[in-house]
Amino acid sequence: MIEFRNICKRFGSTPANDGVSFSIKDGEIHAVVGENGAGKTTLMSILYGLCRQDSGAILIDGREARIHSPRDAIAMGIGMVQQHFALVKRFTVAENIILGQEGVRFCINRRRANERIAGLSRSFGLSVSPEARIEDLSVGEQQRVELLKVLYRGADMIILDEPTAVLTPQEIEALYATMERMRESGKTIIFITHKLREVFRVADTITVMRNGRSVATVAAEDLTPQRLGELIIGRELPASAERGCEPGCGDALVLENLVVSGHRGDRALRGLSLSLRENEVLGIAGVEGNGQRELVEVLCGLRKPESGTVLLFGRDVTREPPWLLRSEGMAHIPEERRNGMVTEFTVCENLVLGYQTDFSRAGVLRLNSIRERALELVKEYDIRPEDINAGMGDLSGGNQQKVVVARELMKDPRILIANQPTRGLDIGATAFVHQKLLERKRSVLLISSDLDEILELSDRIAVIFEGRIVREFRRDEVTLEALGLAMMGGDDHAVE
Repeated sequence: MIEFRNICKRFGSTPANDGVSFSIKDGEIHAVVGENGAGKTTLMSILYGLCRQDSGAILIDGREARIHSPRDAIAMGIGMVQQHFALVKRFTVAENIILGQEGVRFCINRRRANERIAGLSRSFGLSVSPEARIEDLSVGEQQRVELLKVLYRGADMIILDEPTAVLTPQEIEALYATMERMRESGKTIIFITHKLREVFRVADTITVMRNGRSVATVAAEDLTPQRLGELIIGRELPASAERGCEPGCGDALVLENLVVSGHRGDRALRGLSLSLRENEVLGIAGVEGNGQRELVEVLCGLRKPESGTVLLFGRDVTREPPWLLRSEGMAHIPEERRNGMVTEFTVCENLVLGYQTDFSRAGVLRLNSIRERALELVKEYDIRPEDINAGMGDLSGGNQQKVVVARELMKDPRILIANQPTRGLDIGATAFVHQKLLERKRSVLLISSDLDEILELSDRIAVIFEGRIVREFRRDEVTLEALGLAMMGGDDHAVE
């Protein structure tokens, strides 16, 4: 149905797609997998008309397709649900779905539109009220609206870009069922993901991309997770991270009844209480936007709570500045890597940010000591390019993330606040960071949208929902079903 022939696309001097060629059959679920930066989203953006290739061709049903805009793609029966939804919050479901389809006279037959939307909802298991406002819907329900939007426009080829990134386990299973219904109705689905478990759950065929190229297209039944992982990273998979000694009994960090306002003035944390034991990895699970960002900002001294207390090894540090918290042994891997680096500085300079006093004498930086330590970290964390004098802005996102992680673990902190610590890393680098987090020399508060990461690393898991901790699970008792239910606010056993 779709054939990519030698697609090339560059952004400046960086090749995003470098001669990509593969085909997609009619009526299949085709997974396009690869690490961040492999070129998956760029390729799908070209197919949907969001950007244009520099060279190469796309064939649909054997004929070259000239796609200059999303309008062209929609006319050819191509729809795309992007990772970040494009919905008008104050509009209803029906208004969002018919937006752009009103006709030349802008005359809308709402009854007919609602009937058609309801029919599509029933056919594909996308339960949502046409009259509901987007701002009142959960993330999973908003995704259903995006799916209904592309179906309403008659799409036969549907691109799903990382569709499970912000869903609970129950919502993910519901999405799988919808995808299977779409395939049964004759739709072709292109499924972009980097999660191996999802690929084998729904895909018929898998294309692997690496460094902007398509390296293999294989039937899912002919692959194993081990082999797929090796294709993605181009080498053997590293051994699984080994767990060190058991957590201690004392509390490293105690949060008592924290109340915090969010960025828009709303209440982000609503009396949140939590404790992190010594040498423990405590995972925080929850759909993004339930107070995780504000929690991290309070812990790192970047935001002051309205009320409540933060105790660090028994000492009240509720309103202490970030530099003092770092001097007490706290380190922080930020959610957005750009908040943990200065792109105009070199790799070497970024590797000592915040620790300059450890590499100075009488207020003068000891440059030789800085270079020696930087070279050690670049080698240990496999940071590329290896030139420590390269500009930080010239590194890929994954290598920038490695620099931030290396710096924050360099001084072996007593407490590490790790917010999405492996975002943008390949499988090998992720396994390396996981091993570092499991070394029992520190307490780790792990905030991650990757439930597999939470389940693999955590000794305990706390679920955050609407600014409160609503459930806690021990490692040996947690199930995906119970975790997902708590993430949606069900089965509320709030931890006081």
